[in-house]
Amino acid sequence: MQKLIEGLHHFQQNVFGTQQELFERLSKGQTPDALFITCSDSRINPNLLTQTEPGELFILRNAGNLIPPYSAHTGGEAATIEFAVDGLSVKDIIICGHSHCGAMDGLMNPEGIRNFPALNRWLSHAEATRRIVHDLYADLTPEERLNVAILENVLAQMENLRTHPSVAAGLAKGSVRIHGWVYKFQSGEIFSYDPESAQFVHLTVQRSDNPGIGRQRLDIVSI
Repeated sequence: MQKLIEGLHHFQQNVFGTQQELFERLSKGQTPDALFITCSDSRINPNLLTQTEPGELFILRNAGNLIPPYSAHTGGEAATIEFAVDGLSVKDIIICGHSHCGAMDGLMNPEGIRNFPALNRWLSHAEATRRIVHDLYADLTPEERLNVAILENVLAQMENLRTHPSVAAGLAKGSVRIHGWVYKFQSGEIFSYDPESAQFVHLTVQRSDNPGIGRQRLDIVSI
C-alpha cells in the first residue's frame, strides 16, 4: 500500500502539473475513441499497450474478458456497453484476450478453481468456448488447448457482444465496428482476428471484424 501512496504523491507533485490542460479538459466531459474490453489480469495495461492518454479509451475489465449475452437480468457489462455506444458514441469496440490467461486455464481445468464458486459461475459465460475447444481441438496438447481457448474465447465473446441491442443497432447502421485481439505478454505482439481468412494474424493494418465469424478450426498461434 505504501508504494501506491508514494505513487499518488509523485503523480500530484510531478505529473499532474505538466498535464493540467489535459485534465482540465477532461473535467468537462469525455469523448473516448473506443471501448476496450479486456481481462482483469494485472499484467495488461490498455493505455500502455495502445499508447493512449486518459480520456481516449473507455475500459471494461473482468476475469476472462467475458461479455454475458444480453438478457433481462443486465449487469455491469451490459450497462457499460450501452453507455459506451449510445451515450459516448464510440465507433470501435475491441475485445482483447491475452496469453497465459488464468481464467481460460480455469475454464479448461475446472479442478484448479473448485474452491472459487463465484469464479466458476462467472466462467459459465465462456461455456461455448470450452465446448468448441473440447469438440474441435481434442488432439492438441494441454498447452496448445489453452492457447486456442484464449483465441476461441475472443470469438465467442464477440458473438455475445452482438446480442446487445446498442451494438446490434450500431452494426446495422455501420456506426460501430468490432475487433478481436489477443495480446502476447512475452513479445508485445498483438494478433487480430481477420474475418477473410477466419484466422488470427499479426496486427499490422486496420481491420474491420464485422463479418460473421466462421467456426472453422483456427491455426495454432503460439501465445
